[in-house]
Amino acid sequence: MSNLTHDRPTQQKDRRASIDILRGFALLGILIMNIQGFAMVSMAYSNPTAHLDLSGVNWLVWALSHGLADMKFMALFSILFGAGIVLATERRDAAGRPSAGFFYRRNGWLLIFGLLHGYLIWFGDILVTYALAAFVVFWFRRWPLVVQFVCGGILVGLGPAILMGATRLGGEEELTATLKSMAPTAEAIGAEIRAYQGNWVDAFRFRATTTMEVQMTIPFYLFWRASGLMLIGMALYKAGILSAERSPRFYQIMVILGLLVGVPLVIASVVQLTANDWDPLFALIGPGHLLNYIGSLGMAAAYTGLIMLWTLSGLWTQLKHWLAAVGRMAFTNYILQSVLCSLIFYGFGLGLFGQLERWSQVLVVGAIWMLQLWISPLWLRYFRFGPLEWLWRSLTYFRVQPIRK
Repeated sequence: MSNLTHDRPTQQKDRRASIDILRGFALLGILIMNIQGFAMVSMAYSNPTAHLDLSGVNWLVWALSHGLADMKFMALFSILFGAGIVLATERRDAAGRPSAGFFYRRNGWLLIFGLLHGYLIWFGDILVTYALAAFVVFWFRRWPLVVQFVCGGILVGLGPAILMGATRLGGEEELTATLKSMAPTAEAIGAEIRAYQGNWVDAFRFRATTTMEVQMTIPFYLFWRASGLMLIGMALYKAGILSAERSPRFYQIMVILGLLVGVPLVIASVVQLTANDWDPLFALIGPGHLLNYIGSLGMAAAYTGLIMLWTLSGLWTQLKHWLAAVGRMAFTNYILQSVLCSLIFYGFGLGLFGQLERWSQVLVVGAIWMLQLWISPLWLRYFRFGPLEWLWRSLTYFRVQPIRK
C-alpha cells in the first residue's frame, strides 16, 4: 500500500491556537496595505504622492499604515509560513517517513493557486513568492534552530543588498526608467484607471503586465526576504516561541526589545520619506526603504510577543476564538479579500477604483474585517476546513477530504 494511503491532513487537535491567532491577526493586518493596491494606481503603494490627495487625514492614514503595517504583516506571514513547513512535515519526519513528495505536491499546488490569483484577480499576490522560497527552505527544516535563525538573518539582509546591486548594475537608462515609473504621468494614471474601471478583460490585460513585473522582482528581492524569514519562523517554532510555550516575562522582553528597535526606525522612515518628498531613489533603494525594512522586523517581533501574551491571558476570549478561526481559514480569507476588493473597486463590480481617498479606504478595511471575523467561525462551526483549504488538501492527498463535521 502506498504512503498516500496513510497520509492525512493536520487534525484540529494537532493545531496550535496561538499560531492560528497570530495568523488571523496577520491576515487582517495585511489588508491595511493591500487595500491601496486595489483602490489606487499601483505605484501609489510605493509613492503615495502618485495618486489622490496626501494631506491632512489622508497623510495621517498613510503614516500610520506605513509605520504600523507596511512590511510588518508580510514579515509575520513569512515567519508563520516557515513554521507551517515544520508543522506540515514534523509528524512524517518523526516517523522516519519521506516528506519531500508530499511537501512538493502541497507546495506545487500553492504555486498554481498563486499564479491564478496573480493573473486573474490581483497583481500583488504573495503566494508565488512563498511557494518558490519554500521549495528551497524545505530542505533546511532540520537544521539546528540557532543555525536557522542566523542564516535566516543573513538572507533577510541580502534582500535589499541584491536589489540595490541589481538596480545599479542595470545601467543608467534602466535606473532612470525605474525611477520615472515611480512618478507616473497623468496619461499613465488615466490608462490604469480606465483599465480597472472597464470590464474584466480590460483589467486582465493591464494586470497581466503588472503581475509579470512584480514576479520579476522575486529573485532580486522578495525571495531572499521570504526565505530568510521562513528560516527564522522555523527556529521560533522549534524554540516554542510561536506556540506560547515561553513565560510571560520572555514575551514582555520580546515586546520591549522589538519596540525599541522598530518604533524609532519606522518613525524615522515616515519623517525622512516625507521630508524628501518621496524622492524615488531615496524611497526605492535609499534610507527611506532601509529604515522601514529593518524596523519592520522589530515591529513583527513586538506584535508576536503581544499576541503570545494575549494568548496566555484570559482577556477577550471571544475575540481570540474569532481570530483563530480567521487564521485557520487564512488561505480562503486571503483570496476572499482579493475577490471582495475586486468587486468593490473594479469596473465589473462597483467601479470605485481611483475614487476613494485613503481615509475612506479604512472604512472598507473595517467592513471586510468584520465580515471575516463573523463568517470564519460560523463556517468552521459546520465544516472542518475553509473551502480553499479543503480543496488544497484534497489535491495534495489525491483524494477528496471530508469537510463536514
